[in-house]
Amino acid sequence: MREHVNDPYVQQAVAQGYRSRAAFKLMEIDDQDRLLRPGQVVVDLGATPGSWSQVIAERVRPAGRVIAFDILPMDPIAGVTFIEGDFREEAGLLSLQQVLGDEKADLVVSDMAPNLSGIGISDQARAMDLCELALEFARDHLKPKGAFLVKTLQGVGYPEFLAGMRRTFLSVVTRKPKASRGRSTEMYLLAKALKAGNQDRA
Repeated sequence: MREHVNDPYVQQAVAQGYRSRAAFKLMEIDDQDRLLRPGQVVVDLGATPGSWSQVIAERVRPAGRVIAFDILPMDPIAGVTFIEGDFREEAGLLSLQQVLGDEKADLVVSDMAPNLSGIGISDQARAMDLCELALEFARDHLKPKGAFLVKTLQGVGYPEFLAGMRRTFLSVVTRKPKASRGRSTEMYLLAKALKAGNQDRA
């Protein structure tokens, strides 16, 4: 608790009105890679409590569209459409697809993480399963030149997931924002431009 309270990113989040320190991870990646632009359609998976959606809405509005999804409830954010559901279940996925409609996304971001059990191998497997589901969604719902940013945990299954990303996209790079705690195994993968065989699958 002391570490959390004294964390400079936590203090900045409170001062600037962001719902969590995670906002600064996305801001740093976007400042480097220029992912967010006014007018874009963006899907935010694992959105609660909403700090990524806050950043996205600030950078794509007023003409942009932000669709946020999470298994947990989220307080409203101006300019963000929120869907509460389980991404692992067909009903949750269908509700998200219905809101997106026939529109393709410019960017899909996923900060999804499972509830941790403390059993390392089990937590890792569940985390990578969420990554696979997010990749499948991105493959089906991105524009051909769209981008996909996903949080992964380095460990069992990570090399195979990275290989799957590289089979799907023309460009895949790793990002470790300064706001990621040093001891954390989290690594963000940023992919751009679907390979031809992965387009128009929806």
